[in-house]
Amino acid sequence: MRPRFALLALLALLAVVTTAWAQAPRAARPAAPVLVKVGRLIDGRSDAPQAGVGILIDGDRIKAVGPLAQVQGQAQGARVIDLSQMAVLPGLIDTHTHLLLQGDPTAESYNEQLLYESTPYRAILAARNARIALEHGFTAIRDLETEGAMYADVDVKRAVDRGEIPGPRIFAATRAMAPTGMYPIVSDNWELELPHGVQPVDGVEGARLAVRQQVAHGADWIKFYADRRYYFTPDSVLHSWVNFTDDEARAIVDEAHRLGRKVAAHAIGSDGIAAALRAGVNTIEHGDGMTDSLLDVLLAKGVYWVPTVTVAYYVAGPRGGAWAPMVEHQHRAFTRGVKKGVRIVLGTDVGGFPWTEINQAKEFEYYVQYGMTPMQAIKSGTSLAAELLGQRDLGVVAAGAYADLVAVAGDPMKDVSELSRVRFVMKGGVTYVSP
Repeated sequence: MRPRFALLALLALLAVVTTAWAQAPRAARPAAPVLVKVGRLIDGRSDAPQAGVGILIDGDRIKAVGPLAQVQGQAQGARVIDLSQMAVLPGLIDTHTHLLLQGDPTAESYNEQLLYESTPYRAILAARNARIALEHGFTAIRDLETEGAMYADVDVKRAVDRGEIPGPRIFAATRAMAPTGMYPIVSDNWELELPHGVQPVDGVEGARLAVRQQVAHGADWIKFYADRRYYFTPDSVLHSWVNFTDDEARAIVDEAHRLGRKVAAHAIGSDGIAAALRAGVNTIEHGDGMTDSLLDVLLAKGVYWVPTVTVAYYVAGPRGGAWAPMVEHQHRAFTRGVKKGVRIVLGTDVGGFPWTEINQAKEFEYYVQYGMTPMQAIKSGTSLAAELLGQRDLGVVAAGAYADLVAVAGDPMKDVSELSRVRFVMKGGVTYVSP
C-alpha cells in the first residue's frame, strides 16, 4: 500500500474508533451541586446515628454535612435527592476480593477456570463482578490477586477509573506470590507446564524482583501466601506448613515497603500467621488459626486482621477435612479478638464464593453473630477499612471526603442484614442505584 493511502486508511480507522469511544456509555459527572436529605446518618466515625441531616455534594466530593436546615442554606440551585425515609452510610468497602475468580470450593473448580477460561474471558466476567460489587453498595474493594490472570485486575481498575465500565474503586494486588510447587496448579506429571495461580518466587533476590515487577505493572498492594496444608493437633491448635523462609518473606515485605506498598499475607494456620507477623506484614488474611498470643502480637504491631468468614462457611463442606472445624475455631478467635480490641476489618474473599450467589454484605451479619455490635461491624467495612487502605477520603461521610454513599430502607443498627438490601448507591457524586 502506498504511504499516502496507508495514512488515509489509518486516519479513517482512527475516526471510527474515536467516534465509537465518544459514543460509549460512561457515568456522567453531575453538573450541579446535589443536596441529599437524610433520615438517619451513620457517618462511619460517630458511635450513634444522627437524624435530620443534609449532605451537600459538589462534583465528586462532599462539601458540607450537618443539620438539614443549615446545609440547605448553602445549597442554592442544588438538585435534591430525598433519602429522608432511609438510613444513609458511607459506601461500603470489601478489603478481600478476587474479581477474576468465580468460586473455588474444590480444586477441580479452580483448575477448570485456569485451564479452560482465557484471561480475556475472565476479564469480561471481572467487569461484570465489578458492577455487581458496586450495585451491592461496595464503592471500594481491595482485590487480592488474579489467580493466574496476570495483571488483568489492573486493566479492570483502569476501565473503571476511566469511566468505561461501572465499578468500585479498586486497589489491586496483581499476582500474589508463593514458592515453586507450593500453590496450584501442581501436577504429578512433570512433562506438563501448567498455569500458575500465583507468581512463583524463590530466594531473597527473586522475592525483591517479584515485588518490583508487580509494582511496575500497577500493583497497589503486595500479597504472598505464608502457608498451606492445615491440620489440628490434639491441643486444638490449627497448624500449617510455612511456605517462605523468614529471609524470603522479610525480603518481600522490606522491598514492598521501600517502594511504598503495603503487604497482605494469606495466613490460615498458627504457624503461617506467626511467620507473616515476623516478616512485618500489614494485614493477616483469613487467620483461622489465630491464638491469644498471636492476637496480642497483632495488637502490639498494629496489624489488621481480615477474617473472610463468608468464604469459610462456603468452602467448609466441599473441602472437608480440617476445613469444617476451622470455622468454629475462627469464630472463637474472632470473639476473643473483638474483646481484646484487635483491628478486625471486613473482607469476604468473594470470588472464593461466586459473585452471583452470595451478597458480600453477608459478612456484616457474621461479625455481629461473632460478637461485634452493629456499629462495630459497620465501621469494619467503612472507616476502619479505609484506614487499612490508607485512604482518608473513603469510608466516612464528612466534608472533603469522596461522595460515596449508600442507603437502606430499614435500620441496620437493629438488623445489620439491611446492608444486603441497599436501595441507593452513589460513588463520586454519581448515582448508580436509585430507590
